[in-house]
Amino acid sequence: MAAVFLFSSCENAKDKKSDAAQVTTSESYLGKSITHNYDAMIDSIISQMTLQEKSGMLHGTSMFTTAGIERLGVPELKMADGPLGVREEISRYSWAPAGLDNDFATYYPAGAGLSATWNPQLAYTFGNSVGEECRAREKDVILSPAINIIRTPLGGRTYEYLTEDPFLNKKLAVPFIVGIQDNDVAACVKHYAANNQETNRDFVDVQIDERALREIYLPVFEAAVKEAKAYSIMGAYNKFRGEYLCENNHMLNEVLKGEWGFEGVVISDWAAVHTSVNSLNSGLDIEMGTPKPFNEFFLADPLIEAVKAGEISEAEIDKHVKRILQLMYTLKSMGGESRAKGSINTEAHFKDAYTIASESVVLLKNDKNLLPLNTSKISSIAVIGANATKKNALGGFGAGVKTKREVTPLEGLQNRLPASVKINYAEGYQERYAPKKEAKFGDVTQERAQTIDELDSKLVEEALMAAKNSDMTIIFAGSNRDYETEASDREDLELPFGQDTLIEKVLAVNPNTIVVMIAGAPFDINNIKEKSSTLVWSWFNGSEGGNALADVLLGHVNPSGKLPWTMPKSLMDSPAHATKSFPGDQTVSYVEGILVGYRWFDTKNVEPLYPFGYGLSYTSFDINNVRLDKKEPYSENEIIYVTVDVINTGNMDGKEVVQVYSSKKESKVERAAQELKGFEKVLVKKGQTATVTLALPVKELAYYDVGLKKWVVESGIYNFRIGNSSRDIKAEVSVQIN
Repeated sequence: MAAVFLFSSCENAKDKKSDAAQVTTSESYLGKSITHNYDAMIDSIISQMTLQEKSGMLHGTSMFTTAGIERLGVPELKMADGPLGVREEISRYSWAPAGLDNDFATYYPAGAGLSATWNPQLAYTFGNSVGEECRAREKDVILSPAINIIRTPLGGRTYEYLTEDPFLNKKLAVPFIVGIQDNDVAACVKHYAANNQETNRDFVDVQIDERALREIYLPVFEAAVKEAKAYSIMGAYNKFRGEYLCENNHMLNEVLKGEWGFEGVVISDWAAVHTSVNSLNSGLDIEMGTPKPFNEFFLADPLIEAVKAGEISEAEIDKHVKRILQLMYTLKSMGGESRAKGSINTEAHFKDAYTIASESVVLLKNDKNLLPLNTSKISSIAVIGANATKKNALGGFGAGVKTKREVTPLEGLQNRLPASVKINYAEGYQERYAPKKEAKFGDVTQERAQTIDELDSKLVEEALMAAKNSDMTIIFAGSNRDYETEASDREDLELPFGQDTLIEKVLAVNPNTIVVMIAGAPFDINNIKEKSSTLVWSWFNGSEGGNALADVLLGHVNPSGKLPWTMPKSLMDSPAHATKSFPGDQTVSYVEGILVGYRWFDTKNVEPLYPFGYGLSYTSFDINNVRLDKKEPYSENEIIYVTVDVINTGNMDGKEVVQVYSSKKESKVERAAQELKGFEKVLVKKGQTATVTLALPVKELAYYDVGLKKWVVESGIYNFRIGNSSRDIKAEVSVQIN
C-alpha cells in the first residue's frame, strides 16, 4: 500500500503538526517584517539625542555592544558570535574569556553538517534552538548564519558555510533565519557578499560578471531579505568591483536596500570599515571591530568631526539611528512588549543537536555490508585515530562554543555498544604542526609545510596490533577545526598528519575496516575509496555528534545524509582551480561564471570522486512513475507539480532525498547542463511506496538578463531529471513553457 506525501506550504513549521506515515510538509518559511508601529516615538527619541549619543549607536563601544542611552531608555545592542552555538562570554574590552560559570551553551553541528541533512525543517529546528539560547544569554543579535557559496574545496570556512548550490542554500538559510528570529533575536546573515575565500580576504577585489552574481552568489541573500525578513546583514571584508563591501554603495544601497527593500541593519564584519563619511553614505549602519580604541572608530569621533566640518549631514546620521531603533522595537528590547525568555544548555537542545547530526552522516561506500554493525557476531572492535577522541567545539580562528557536553566518536561507541564487545583503542596518528611561517602577500595561509606528516612508529605499531587482534576496525580520520579554520585556506586536498599511510597499513592487516572521515570540506580520498570497502563521512557535528555517529554505525539510525558539495578526484578538476582563478592576488576574477560546483563538473563532463547530492542508505530505493499535473504548457506565473513514486525495496525503514534538476538544451544564453530546482526528504517504510509531489515554480527556471536587468523565463522545452544525486538520475520528464 502506498503512503501519499503531499508537499504543501504553511507559514511556519512549528505551527504545523503532521504524521510522517501519512503526510509530510515542505514548509514555506516566512519571517516577520521590521515593525513601523513605533516610528513616531522613534523620531521623538532621536530629536532628543546629542550628536555624540547618535554616534555611539553607530559603532562598537565594547567588543560586542553598541552604546545605549540610559536617559532616553535606549539599551545597548548586544551581539554574540554563533555559527556553532552561542559563543562564551568574553571580557567587555578584550578577547579574553570572561571566566563565567553560567555561559555554557549547546554546541550545534557546523553548517556543512546541517546542509548535508537536506532538510529545511531541521534548519528551522537549528535556528529556533540556537535562537532560544541566544535569548537566554540576553543577546539581541547573533552573528549567524554564514551562507556564502562554496566556490573552492580549499575554503577555510567551507565547514561553516552551507553548499555550492544557490537553490539548496536558500532553502536551508531561510528557515534557519526564521527560526532564530522567532525568538526576538536578530539573525546577522553573513558575509554579504562574494566572500568565498579567506586568502587575502581583507583586501582582495572580487570580480564577478553580473549574471553569475545574480544567479549564483546573491539568491541566498535575496531570499534572506525577502522571505526570511532578516533583521541584520553583515558586510564582508573583501572588495567587490573596486569598493570595499562595507562601503559599497551599489551592493548596500542600490541592491540590498533599494531593489530588495531591506529594512534592517547593516553591521560590518569586525574591523572591515575604512572610511567615515563614505561608509555611512554607502549604506553601512554599524561599525564593529577591535583594532583600536572605540572612540577612534570611523563612525565615532571621526564621524562627529565630519558632521561639524559639514562633510555629512546630521539628517543622514538620523536615518541610520532610526533603523537601529526600529530593530530594537522589533526585538522588543524597547517598547514594553513581552519578550521571549529563551533557554540554554538544555536536554531539549542537545536532542536538537543530535537529530541534526544523525541526519547529516553520509554513507559513501558499503561494499561488504560491514554496516550496520552486527554486534552479535563481533566480540572486539579496534578504534583507531586521533579523531576518535578529538573535540571540535573550540579550536581554530573564529567563534567556538563553551559547552558542558561534547560526545566524541569513541565515547559514542562506548555509550552504544553492548558490554560484550571490547573496544581496543589506539591513537594511530598525532596532530602535529610545524612553526607557522610569516605570511607573505598573496600566499594561501594554511601551508602544507605547517603540518608534520611523519607517523610515529610506536603509535603505528599500537594501531596495527589493535587491528590484528580485533574482529573489526573503525578508523576515525579526516580533519579538525584547527586545520579547517577561518582566516586560512588550505594549500591542497591532502589529508594531514600521515593519515593516508596509516589507513593503508591498517587495511592491510584487517580488511574488515570501516573508515570514518570527520571533516567539513573535501579531501583527497581517492586511495582510501579504492582500497577500503566501507567509507563514511561525518562532520564537526556538535555536542551529541559521537552518539549520533555511533547510532548510524550500529543501524539504530539509517544514514540519510547527502553531500552538499562535489568531491573532486583532483583539485584541478574544480572550476576555480581548473580556470586558475584562485586565489588571485589583489584581484580575483571568477572566470568560471555560472559554472560553480556540480554545474562545472556536469557541463564539462568531468567525473567527480563523489557527486553533489550523493549518499547511500542501509536500504535501497527506486524512484519511478514520474508524472506532471497537466499536459498543457505552463506559463510564467504557474507552479509545475511533479509527482514520483519512491519505493523502499530493502529491509529497513529509511529516508531518501528526491532531487529534481532542470536542463534546457536549446537556449539563447549559456546554461549549465543541469541545475537543482527542487528536493524533498521523505521517510519510506520498508517494502512500501511513498508518492511524492514537488512544487516547482516556473519562475525558478529564469535566468538573469544582464541587458534588461531582470529575470527572464525563456520559453521552450525544459527537461526535469529526477534522482537521488546529481549523477544518479532515475526518471525524466519534459515540460513546455510558453
